Amino acid sequence: MTPDSQPDRPDAPLYSYPAILVAEARQGSKGARTRARIAAAACALLDETAPQDLTIAAICQRAEVSQGTFYIYFPDRIVLIQDLLLGFVAVIQRAMRAAGHSQPDDTIRAATRAYCALFRRNRGLMRCLVHHLDSFPEAREAFHRLNRDWLETVVASVERRRLRSGAGPAVPHDELMRRAYALGGMVDQYLSGLLLSRDPALMAISEDADAVLNTLTLIWKRGMEL
Repeated sequence: MTPDSQPDRPDAPLYSYPAILVAEARQGSKGARTRARIAAAACALLDETAPQDLTIAAICQRAEVSQGTFYIYFPDRIVLIQDLLLGFVAVIQRAMRAAGHSQPDDTIRAATRAYCALFRRNRGLMRCLVHHLDSFPEAREAFHRLNRDWLETVVASVERRRLRSGAGPAVPHDELMRRAYALGGMVDQYLSGLLLSRDPALMAISEDADAVLNTLTLIWKRGMEL
């Protein structure tokens, strides 16, 4: 079973941002449902093409709406992508917090599992966040805030655990933050190579999704706690 086909937890649909958009609009007005359909179509196309190559014509064809309808909801494709990224960043934050709270004894593993699932199910949006953020300044700021908030949460958890164990705060806070930023970048690089550029050598050693999760969790724990 490859990382692409590995099933997620029972709440897996919560990790698909297009599914979230459609579900949230289902009980809304016709306009809300149409807007969600356009946004979901753009998400699907971003899985197949780079953001700079995304066209309004292609979005409308996938969503089965006219270009006139598109402009009722979005002034251009850049605003649409920016809105998608802002909403998706909020979903990442909620999902990782929920995962961490669900397994307080192993927050890092639970949050890493959620992040891997989000990456796998939303490749186009993750590509924008990891590789194309300069084109979307509001989303860039939101993603940076998400990273900072999450890494501060991880560092605080490590510091509390060290104090409870009697080890004390031997590692300075700033050093732990540097490690956390570096480790987060390593995880993004790994998942980008596996799920975006699909490096054949990396894919060959990453067919077992549980083994991948174990590796990424081990890197986090060893890097933060030594």
